Amino acid sequence: MRVIAPSGPFDRTLCLVGAGFLGQRYRVRFDWSMFQRTGFLAGSDGRRRGELEAAASAPEVRALVAARGGYGLTRIVHAAELRPLVDQPKWVVGFSDVTALHVECARLGLASIHAHNCAGLGRGDAHARAALIDVLEHPTRPRRFTGLETWHPGSASGPLFGGNLTVLFTLAAAGRLFIPDGAVLFIEDVTESAYRLDRMLSALWVGGALDRVAAVAVGELTDCPAGPHGVPAEVAVRTRLADLGVPVVAGVPAGHGRHNVPLVLGAPARVADGALALFAD
Repeated sequence: MRVIAPSGPFDRTLCLVGAGFLGQRYRVRFDWSMFQRTGFLAGSDGRRRGELEAAASAPEVRALVAARGGYGLTRIVHAAELRPLVDQPKWVVGFSDVTALHVECARLGLASIHAHNCAGLGRGDAHARAALIDVLEHPTRPRRFTGLETWHPGSASGPLFGGNLTVLFTLAAAGRLFIPDGAVLFIEDVTESAYRLDRMLSALWVGGALDRVAAVAVGELTDCPAGPHGVPAEVAVRTRLADLGVPVVAGVPAGHGRHNVPLVLGAPARVADGALALFAD
């Protein structure tokens, strides 16, 4: 297992604690250069890209775990050589800015894991730690998230895809967004006001990126303010998604909030009756 820092700088102590936890069960490696800081980046573009490519091509590595999200992957991931992941598949683990890497995995036909970054594991949440281990070791075990809000009725199935809405929007602007046909789209975000969430969803919708989405599962909208017009973020997102005319559920406990349950992106998923099921019969 290799811890990499392809995005922003992070809390050194939390990351080392998280790596220590993973090291209790797996052989964990990292390069000390990942602690470099270049402004809002974890070192130069060359350092981060080189680290990512080296980990992707290393035959002994079975999983790449991001130290943190933040910002930076969209500067390098389009140019990174990731084809070795096809011949030597590895789990890519992380969320937030790591959404850009999840999208590249989907482009290559690979599954990946939307879950806590290494620094997040360092916070000592025993439930989160156990959940990640369970997904790493039993990725195809059926999982069902129930009690979700039904924002638009119906049922639909497809490969689970998605992550952070802001990153998905950024990738679309760069011409790098790839959404598999018939996907169940998962979205989450943090500190984005209601009108900005509406703007991003509108751009994706008008641009045709959402034309072949089979269903939507909304995760946590953390610290997303209503803004001066008093429109709650959940209302803005629900109203905009209604235009798609596909089943929509909300309240998946994944994102920048407290829980962030691991989700296997690329897994067969089904939305129906206020639930999101993965690998269900």
